[in-house]
Amino acid sequence: MGTEDRRGRKPRADVMRNRAALLEAAQRHFLRYGVSTSLEAVAKEAGVGPATLYRHFPTREALLAAVLQTRSDELMARRAQIAPIDDPAERLRQWLRAMEEYFSAFSGLPEPLMAAAKAQEPDNPLTLPCDILIATTDEYVKAAQRTGRARPSVTGFDLFLAACSVAWLMGTGGADEEALGRLRDLIESGYRRPGDTE
Repeated sequence: MGTEDRRGRKPRADVMRNRAALLEAAQRHFLRYGVSTSLEAVAKEAGVGPATLYRHFPTREALLAAVLQTRSDELMARRAQIAPIDDPAERLRQWLRAMEEYFSAFSGLPEPLMAAAKAQEPDNPLTLPCDILIATTDEYVKAAQRTGRARPSVTGFDLFLAACSVAWLMGTGGADEEALGRLRDLIESGYRRPGDTE
């Protein structure tokens, strides 16, 4: 829902303030404690009761989707930086790095994203953002496939999951930069067409 309610009226100023305060508090908590943080603590920091939080965001996924929306400008800025690159394989590589950074913003974020992408539940607020990211990734994949730089069997969904997996490792601290680099090389060798060494 945007700036107007279902009857076409603008929300009251206090409703808008509460929503903004909840989003700010949630982002701070997600950054500090990860996406499994206490929602009651989020409400308390925002200066509202749990009932107010759940009126705005009925589920954890709804709150997480709204916070991610506030951070989507970062990802769009990366797309703009990638656009002028001539080589479609390099554009795809850079997009995967951008998604890894986006997915690793909050500890534990890759798990609900992968679950939403796999389940395809229309009522899950994370499904639509995942669908958009998968479709965008598919555009980069198809551009690389058209020039023979990616295997025909690879899909945007495959590489969305790959980026989530790398982001998960980044979030857990389970791999240092060298290990992450090797993992990225393995992923790239898997989606690049055999013999493509450019």
